[in-house]
Amino acid sequence: MNLRALKTLVAVMGVLLVAGVVGLVVAIAMRVAHRAPPPVAAFTAPPVTLPQGAKIEAVGAGPDRIVLDVVLFDGTRQLIVLDATTGRQIGTIPLRQD
Repeated sequence: MNLRALKTLVAVMGVLLVAGVVGLVVAIAMRVAHRAPPPVAAFTAPPVTLPQGAKIEAVGAGPDRIVLDVVLFDGTRQLIVLDATTGRQIGTIPLRQD
């Protein structure tokens, strides 16, 4: 191998080494700058009281409401509406068939 090829090879490897170090520094800087937000604090909601013998059939959620579709012991249905932020019961909607 002649001296010219060796000098070229050393120069190329030097450039690759510098590029790798720069890439590593950029990756570390990006991770430090874009840290994940802290987790949302957990909350405890008051218990939801279901009527005796009732079973939750389905659950639906919106941006600020949670709706429980409940089947009562006598076969009728009722929707229980909860506030999603506090977990408190807002109201109930009885469902009847005509």
